[in-house]
Amino acid sequence: MSTPGVPALYESTVRHVRAEPVRHAFAYRTYYWLVDLDDLPRPPWPLRLLSGFHAADHGAGDAPSTRADIDAYLAGHGVDLGGGSVLMLAHARVLGHVFNPLTVYWCHDRGGDLVRVIAEVHNTYGGRHRYLLDVDGRGRAEADKRFHVSPFNRVEGHYRLSLPLPGDEVALTVALHRRDRPPFVASVRGVHRPATPGALLRLALRHPLAPLVGALRIRRQGIGLYLRGLPVHAPRAHDRTRRERTDEPR
Repeated sequence: MSTPGVPALYESTVRHVRAEPVRHAFAYRTYYWLVDLDDLPRPPWPLRLLSGFHAADHGAGDAPSTRADIDAYLAGHGVDLGGGSVLMLAHARVLGHVFNPLTVYWCHDRGGDLVRVIAEVHNTYGGRHRYLLDVDGRGRAEADKRFHVSPFNRVEGHYRLSLPLPGDEVALTVALHRRDRPPFVASVRGVHRPATPGALLRLALRHPLAPLVGALRIRRQGIGLYLRGLPVHAPRAHDRTRRERTDEPR
């Protein structure tokens, strides 16, 4: 898979599949940005209303920049990129709205080699958590679940993740495993689009307010599962407001 230049856009399908205790699946269309944290895109006005990148939307939310936040997080785990690039796949703010269930950072050293991958998870309660991953050559890793995301899944089990750097396509998978079975799998599949003003405008018209609509769809599906009688597990108090710059090494 070739690696396109950045910034880049990916028109994608997000799919959630729940195998137990009830079977349920849904999918929705959206789009993501792949950006270099050292060179964030600035489309011409007024398209900047569709492409806002703010440090407050990631990590602890109080760093001067997302790049500074990532460097501080990695330093807390003994990792120094030596000025190498960090590529981020995420939603941008659209008309002031953003929600990123999963943000992925590919962290490279000065020579261009991939050193670590960070998977940053946001829940609908306002909490955030990062998983620092040592991936193999195909972008695969495992991590114990440490953070409350869905009200229908307790904080137990482990994730098997496949997070290869996007190229002509994006293909990410996060599977929760308990007792060697995956009760929940989420995936992102999409195709590369050049990050031109025209392409951005077309995607924004095709998927208006994509981050907000995605969050509303997730909540609507949760209401449906609750009405079907799926047991609810309340989040731990600190998972409601948790916003970390550093975290436990895996």
